[in-house]
Amino acid sequence: MMLRRGLAGIVVAALLGSASLLAPPASAAVSPARCSSSSHPALAARLARDIQAARRGRVSTVAVRVEAPGLGLDCWLDSWLHFDSASVVKVTILGALLRKALDQHRHLSGTETARATAMITRSDNGAASALWAELGRNYLQHFLNLAGMRSTRLGPGGFWGLTQITASDQMLLLRLLLSSNAVLNTTSRSYALGLMARVIAAQRWGVPAGAPTRLTAHIKNGWLPLPTHQWRVHSMGTFTGRGGGYSIVVLTQDDPSMAYGIATIEAIAERINRDLNPGTTLVVPPSGISPSWGTPDESIPAAVRGAA
Repeated sequence: MMLRRGLAGIVVAALLGSASLLAPPASAAVSPARCSSSSHPALAARLARDIQAARRGRVSTVAVRVEAPGLGLDCWLDSWLHFDSASVVKVTILGALLRKALDQHRHLSGTETARATAMITRSDNGAASALWAELGRNYLQHFLNLAGMRSTRLGPGGFWGLTQITASDQMLLLRLLLSSNAVLNTTSRSYALGLMARVIAAQRWGVPAGAPTRLTAHIKNGWLPLPTHQWRVHSMGTFTGRGGGYSIVVLTQDDPSMAYGIATIEAIAERINRDLNPGTTLVVPPSGISPSWGTPDESIPAAVRGAA
């Protein structure tokens, strides 16, 4: 994630010299997960219990939102808590780009298309930085206003990865992509979902865990270590196809490692997906542990990557 040079130095020193980054945070009060559905109260109660069970014993600070409009189902857990966005903000950048093209009554240019594709499908930071600068803070804020994402605070200067997000606002963004609305038209929504369905295999961990293989998962993940709150690891996505039409957002911080954050997210997502798709046997398995997951990815300053 792009950061100021001075901040990058702090990050390097903290990552290399502070053993406290590997220690779990002090225990804190744990908020209960809550789910509601007037038409499926038993399912709502089961989901709330299962989200609680999935996070039991984990040191991660977690925020969750789940929406399944066809079931009238909504779940939330600390959904107004703010997190550094890492790369999940790239979906917001994409949404603003598509809305600006609609305002100007035009298609995306070849350069914009290439940047949007790289930014979403392989989480390219250079492409995200270029689009962030091209759109400008005023237009990005305009898009947030149109989307009703009132709790989202843009990162300072060009540092999009330090945008402050909440699970509730990220769900509003996914809702724009999944359902008809006045902000993005059908063509724009289909384009965004198409890119999110093409995220490379190495970055398809997180909320797809436990989802039926018959569904299409449209996802975006983010990951970032900083001196405070250790690793931030996030995953959000919407699921379409027969039996789909629902969305999941899981944001985490205070993760001792990237792999730990992924495991926390997937434990929660697996239970949600299975509860929403009872009786399904062909499901996406949890990712397991990869040797590369404990190190900073391309969203971390080059100085940190070189030292890792």
